[in-house]
Amino acid sequence: MKLHVVDTGFFKLDGGAMFGVVPKSLWQKTNPADENNMCSWALRCLLIEDGPRLILMDCGIGDKQSEKFFSHYFLHGEANLFSSLNHLGFHPDDITDVVLTHLHFDHCGGAIVWNDAKNGYRPVFKNATYWSNEQHWAWATVPNPREKASFLSENILPLQESGQLKFIERTGDFTKNVFPGIDMLFVDGHTESMMIPHIRYKGRSVVFMADLLPSVGHIPLPYVMGYDTRPLQTLVEKERFLQDALEKQYVLFFEHDSVNQCCTLANTERGIRLDSTFSLADLG
Repeated sequence: MKLHVVDTGFFKLDGGAMFGVVPKSLWQKTNPADENNMCSWALRCLLIEDGPRLILMDCGIGDKQSEKFFSHYFLHGEANLFSSLNHLGFHPDDITDVVLTHLHFDHCGGAIVWNDAKNGYRPVFKNATYWSNEQHWAWATVPNPREKASFLSENILPLQESGQLKFIERTGDFTKNVFPGIDMLFVDGHTESMMIPHIRYKGRSVVFMADLLPSVGHIPLPYVMGYDTRPLQTLVEKERFLQDALEKQYVLFFEHDSVNQCCTLANTERGIRLDSTFSLADLG
């Protein structure tokens, strides 16, 4: 098995929204904001090369939304999904599986593009199976008012219409071996049944954090996003996960940290905190 970082650029979100009730005087130490209180966030995906299988974890924001839509998010950076795959020596047609941790636009927008006639949509990865789960699919396709702006029908419904959509079965909060060497944690604080892949790699567990832990700045327990639909549930899930990550020496891979790809954790007098940061390529 080989793991590859797939960078798809950066975007900006309001710092206060990203850190909830935590004061700016604290969160800006790790995530400095611009003059509009916006912080930069990565759109970092992970590609798993395992024999004939190429499994992509999330696929960024895409480029099919309107200019007005993108004006709210200040996309920047030179990398995109296609250039990053090409740099790694892969073509979109090579991808066999796309795991969508959840269906918010910044995680699944890159899965779908306009068709050639610009009158409909088609999957980017024509040979891939797209994976969600039944509980989250039901939640996303009949969205609540709070998340409606994040669940865009043009990102979601074409997956089902293509016939390429399948569901990972949720068996409790943890499903083992959804793929060889890959287990799936399910969490419900950010949104219903978000999936957190655990990948056994080089004798370690590399965990693709999605929105359970967007950045190293979110490691302290109370640092919970204002976007989370059930923040108290997130607290419970974070506490349990951080303890597991510490005890089992997980490597945390960040989708949204604009600086750090990976980290490990340490126990301190202030609780579980950041130990070290490093790139995925440095994982020995």
